[in-house]
This record gives sequence, structure tokens and C-alpha cells, in this order.
Amino acid sequence: MAAIQPHELVERALGLSRADGCLVIADEESTANLRWAGNALTTNGVTRGRRLTVISTVDGGQGTASGVVAREAVTLDEVESLVRASEAAARDAGPAEDAQPLVTDRPSSAGFTEPPAETTVEVFAEFAPALGAAFARAAAQGELLYGFARHELTTSYLGTSTGLRLRHDQPTGTVELNAKTADLTGSAWAGAATRDFRDVDVAELHRTLTRRLAWGERRIDLPAGRYETLLPPSAVADLMVYLSWSSGGRDAAEGRTVFSKPGGGTRIGDRIGKLPLTLRSDPAEPGLEAAPFVLTHATGGDSSVFDNGLPLGATDWIRDGELTNLLTTRHSAGLTGLPLTPAVDNLVLESGDQAAAPTLEEMIARTERGLLLTCLWYIREVDPATLLLTGLTRDGVYLVENGEVVGAVNNFRFNESPVDLLGRITEVGRTERCLPREWGDWFTRAAMPPVRVADFNMSSVSQAS
Repeated sequence: MAAIQPHELVERALGLSRADGCLVIADEESTANLRWAGNALTTNGVTRGRRLTVISTVDGGQGTASGVVAREAVTLDEVESLVRASEAAARDAGPAEDAQPLVTDRPSSAGFTEPPAETTVEVFAEFAPALGAAFARAAAQGELLYGFARHELTTSYLGTSTGLRLRHDQPTGTVELNAKTADLTGSAWAGAATRDFRDVDVAELHRTLTRRLAWGERRIDLPAGRYETLLPPSAVADLMVYLSWSSGGRDAAEGRTVFSKPGGGTRIGDRIGKLPLTLRSDPAEPGLEAAPFVLTHATGGDSSVFDNGLPLGATDWIRDGELTNLLTTRHSAGLTGLPLTPAVDNLVLESGDQAAAPTLEEMIARTERGLLLTCLWYIREVDPATLLLTGLTRDGVYLVENGEVVGAVNNFRFNESPVDLLGRITEVGRTERCLPREWGDWFTRAAMPPVRVADFNMSSVSQAS
């Protein structure tokens, strides 16, 4: 497989196509990982994989149909069967509602014919010794460290029958570190997202966990209710990512979501946050760089295979508290009259004056009485009309009194809408890169601030640990 370059598979598929239109995506993926438990490494390894996706379009009297077929580890000799299967799928399908002319007139990517980028265990050259030092400190302090680190490097090659030859190299790294007391009754979590692991401060992550375990030495039982609550960046990210995933323009225009305007239309132009918060995406965002063109393997509610290759730019979804854009494809933009704003694979929430924004520690210091969360998990949607979500707290909920953390409290089930929450934020901290814990398997490129929310709804006490 290594002898065959991905761009050769793309050209082979395009050359074999008999369809009216053809798009081919070759994804070459390499991953390196470390896992540890009880202050010792348990496994490590490197894997490689290849996936070829062929999208055929067939014009008919009633419209254009599309067929998508993808396979792993395709050899040069197997390409033709994949192309024919894609063509058959297109012929058997009805006209595609989202059909649009394939994208043209894009300059080819530099290095399209070069071999794919590749990760190795060397990506952990600085991280692994720092992790070993953390193991020694943890053992001396009576703590146990568990967790994993993963680095993935995916090179995607997009070729089309209209002449597009685009390439994108996407590094994705994550670290999840969990510290437990020796008797396993106390637990704390910290995570980080990275492109290359050179910016991961293991010692600082461990210091944070040690401090939280110390906070947990005193246990306090609290009832369900509404509490002033400090949400750290990871928890904010999980809520904002779900908001982003739920912001389809067509669904809103058809009256099915929280972004639908009563009586018809969307809420674009409405103020949904009291503070001047901006939620935005930008494929060139430093440290969160993402594909600068549409790269989608299947048509969904807010994506279309016909849009592959469209250029992506900086997009404000919420600007200074006002809803400014919703997710659209060319098809849904045409249906709704909304601007064309495809999804970008990163998300940033920030206030206007970052220099004056406080740290989470400063926000804790000026809290009279409230809760400090660590992270959220098991998030599920309850009501799309309000985007009401439910979920659980995990790995540390702490009580803050008179500017100090005084102990750990029980876990809760929460019920909150991230849209409603935007209107109840009373203080915004400094934006920083973070790992959304709940959605980290699907979305890692996020930068969020800690926020203070009035009356966060802890709907019931949870027995989850």
C-alpha cells in the first residue's frame, strides 16, 4: 500500500469514471498513541490507514443523482470496482435534492503529488519524559495517574472531474489526564488539544489535578437547584459545539429549531446574548488551523458532496451577542435566501477586550458563593425548539465561598440551553485553547473562555462519580 501514492489513486479513479461528474477523496491517516494507568505506561503504538471515497454524479431527465462508495486500504487494482460501484449507486438513486454544479476554477494545492504527511512516536519526544516525571511526583504524593495521548495526521487529497486538485494536511492531538486518590474515592480530570504536543505542559496539568484532589478532601452535600456557576473552557466548548451543530439554516428557516423566528424566517439579526460575545470560525486561526475548503464525504443536513472544494473563510456565527450566520450549503442557501456559510472545523468564543479579560482563578477569587465545574458529559438534547440539553457533571464540582474553593460537592444532572445560557452570562474570562471533553472524539479545535452564569440549573443530584 505504501508504494502507491494517494494522488495516484485519485487520478486512477477519475480516469476510469464514466459518470457525468466525479469527485474522489483519498484520506491517508497515521496515528501514534500512548496509554497509562496507575502511574505507568501500559500501551503505545503507531497505525496507518487509507480510505478512498468515490462520488459519482449522473444527469437524468428529472435531475442529477449522486452515489457515494468508500473503502479502506484500496489498491490500484481495486479502484475500478469502487468507481463502478459508485456509478451504480448514482444510477439507482433518485435525483439529489442538493444537486449543484461541481466546483471549478480553484488553483491546485502545492504538493498535491507529494507523499502524505506522517506522524511517528517522535511526536511524544518531549511529552513522554514530562509524563514520566509526573508519574514520579504522583507516586510520591499518593496519587494515581491514568489517561492517554493521541496524535493523528490525516492528509486528504480531493480531485474532481472539473479539474480540482486540492490537498490538506490535518494534525490532531489530544491529551486526557485523570488523577485519582490512592483509595480511588477522589478523581480529577484535565485535558488539552494540540497540533504537535510541543505546547502541552504536563507539569501544569498535573499541578491542576493535585490542587483539585486537595479541594476534594472536604465533601459537601448540596441539593438540586439553581446556582451561580463558573464553567471552565472545556465545559463551555461542549455547549458551544452542540449549539454550532444545531445551527442549520434550512432547519431554522423551516421553523424546527431554536434559531427559528416565530411566524417564519430565522433569528438572524436577533440579539441572543447580553454581553458582546462573538462565536466564530476561521480555517486560518492560529493553533486551530483547519481545512480551507469544503471536504465532505457524504451529504447531510448541513453538508453537500456537491460543495466539495468550495473555499472557506472566516465566519462570525454570533457577533457582539447578535446572531449573524447559520450553517448553509449552496442548496440550502438558495432555498432560504441566507448567505452561503459552510461549516469550518474550528470554533472560537471570545469577548471584545481579551487583554482585560480575567483568568478563571481571578473569577474564583471574586465569587461570593457559587459552584465551579470541571467538565460535562453524557450530553443529550431534550427539546430542539429551545435547544434544551441535559447531561451530568463529572470529575469534580466544587463549592466556592468568599473567593476560595472550600470543598467538593456531589455531582448533578443539569438542564440548560446554550442559547438561553448566552443570555445569562454575567462575566467572561480569557479565551484559551481547550479540549471539549464530551465531543473530543469528533471536535477538538476549540478556544473558549471560562464564564460565570447566573442560576445554572442543576435539576437533580446525580450518583455518578
